Amino acid sequence: MVEAPDCHYCRRWHAEVGQAYPNSPEGKFAPLRRVNIGAPELSHLTSLRYTPTFVLLQGRQEIGRIVGYPGASFFWEVLAGLLAKTAFANQLVEDIRT
Repeated sequence: MVEAPDCHYCRRWHAEVGQAYPNSPEGKFAPLRRVNIGAPELSHLTSLRYTPTFVLLQGRQEIGRIVGYPGASFFWEVLAGLLAKTAFANQLVEDIRT
């Protein structure tokens, strides 16, 4: 999660989704790492202008991103689409079997 200390939408995300995210299947598969916009460790990512921006990475390879936060329903729905590009569905099936 690319965020800024003064970002109203970042605070909304934390209030509406942030508590549940780490305990969700999505959060366990793709743990959240919070980084302030402009941090040197983000230099390999292009076009980071808005906060919050959620960047799904596999290693250093970007799978996709969610720019902005219009609400929890939108976030979970778009995240599901991004995770569909990964092994997330396979992990869910494996979790159900065990």
